[in-house]
Amino acid sequence: MEKELVVVIDFGGQYNQLVARRVRECNVYCEIYSYKTDLQKIKAMNPKGIILTGGPNSCYEEGAPTCSRELFEMGIPVLGLCYGAQLMMLVLGGNVEKAPVREYGKTEVFVENSSPLFGNVAPTTTCWMSHFDYISKIAPGFEIVAHTADCPVAAAQCREKNLYAIQFHPEVLHTVEGSKMLYNFVRGVCGCSGTWRMDSFVENTVKEIREKVGDGKVLLALSGGVDSSVAAGLLAKAIGKQLTCVFVDHGLLRKNEGDEVEAVFGPKGDFDLNFVRVNAQDRYYVKLAGETDPERKRKIIGEEFIRVFEEEAKKIGAVDFLAQGTIYPDVVESGLGGESAVIKSHHNVGGLPDCVDFKEIIEPLRNLFKDEVRQAGLELGIPAHLVFRQPFPGPGLGVRIVGDVTAEKVKIVQDADAIYREEVDKAAAAYKAETGKDAPWLPNQYFAALTNMRSVGVMGDERTYDYAVALRAVQTLDFMTAESANIPFEVLQTVMSRIINEVRGVNRVFYDLTSKPPGTIEFE
Repeated sequence: MEKELVVVIDFGGQYNQLVARRVRECNVYCEIYSYKTDLQKIKAMNPKGIILTGGPNSCYEEGAPTCSRELFEMGIPVLGLCYGAQLMMLVLGGNVEKAPVREYGKTEVFVENSSPLFGNVAPTTTCWMSHFDYISKIAPGFEIVAHTADCPVAAAQCREKNLYAIQFHPEVLHTVEGSKMLYNFVRGVCGCSGTWRMDSFVENTVKEIREKVGDGKVLLALSGGVDSSVAAGLLAKAIGKQLTCVFVDHGLLRKNEGDEVEAVFGPKGDFDLNFVRVNAQDRYYVKLAGETDPERKRKIIGEEFIRVFEEEAKKIGAVDFLAQGTIYPDVVESGLGGESAVIKSHHNVGGLPDCVDFKEIIEPLRNLFKDEVRQAGLELGIPAHLVFRQPFPGPGLGVRIVGDVTAEKVKIVQDADAIYREEVDKAAAAYKAETGKDAPWLPNQYFAALTNMRSVGVMGDERTYDYAVALRAVQTLDFMTAESANIPFEVLQTVMSRIINEVRGVNRVFYDLTSKPPGTIEFE
């Protein structure tokens, strides 16, 4: 698929995915690469622009991530953010030092509207700063185009060479006009026309799948979640009955979910697919017995998925391709898309065993973010209630049970989670019926998890020593950053009371207030 490309070069910043996501909001395709990527490889991609991310290091220290001067001499517009801005100045002859005053958080920034970066931006705007070094001297050929009370170089530019350096983070929502700034760079400075859209993605991906598969057979790992459902829709549109969807009920699904998935995708459902359900609960519990390490659990679940698919493939006959609903955050968080540390292995990325008995793996959504996947699903005509269902991790409740996994614990978390979702949905529906509006506190994702903590309690005048359930609810636009949802206290009290009274083995309920970062949305 011919498309304009902006490359994000990752120096280990926590917001690398967010930078790429903001570029795509400008309808421009974007990918993330490590700073270690060979410059000739970057050049061969013919990018319209390059963005350098932030990072945790000081660029002047020995061994710090760096880049060559050649990067800035290729005639391609470059935008440096935070660490990337400092590195740009240092490499091109400026100076970076420890700042006399560290800036962190929302900061008032004064910008020069004559700069191409700050067109239509207020002369005084709120931005998110996070730095302990500062640019003490700009490189030759640059001019200062923004400053703060404590930071003399909040932004600098060399218009002649289309080089721009920003000390703050325009990609985060705390920078009020950050999207405008990135739009100005991508669509203005880089001259991108903005043709990256879901309708063209679907059309081109269907064409690519047909060309790749030919008359071959494809086996899809269908979980019933958003990602695998959209992957199924794309593949079904491209190759129809050449596709067999295998749904593995690994015993780690939400309450009654196995039957719900079969009702949608099975013979009586809305999709014209070959559908196979495999009830593999017992073999998963045996494999996971006694395992407490979250990374090992993910690996075990991922490998068992492949083993099941290989077995089903042999029953079906010759299968040429395995299809998966891998999406871009899976790739980046597994440490394969940039320079950031591995956050967690995903069962369909880092969890794959070395030997897979298929010719090739097809991942039609590998380059999409979650909200882009949903857009593609709507383009394909997949029902909205499926497209917007709550995300569910591939390893399922295996990563919502802290510690070892047993059938007893699975039942506890299934029942607690069902109560929680039922009460939140009921309260949100009541609010909408009364006001005609969606509840402002309504989470994008909410679930119950089982902690590995047991504590003393009193129930019916008797001592108990049972588990604690943690309730998680977040509000987020892109699932890369998230804040705890402010669910009304009376709703949480109702949930707590029901769980303790109705779920055997639980005597305590917590509510998780942690944002992402520093936490992740899932517990493991």
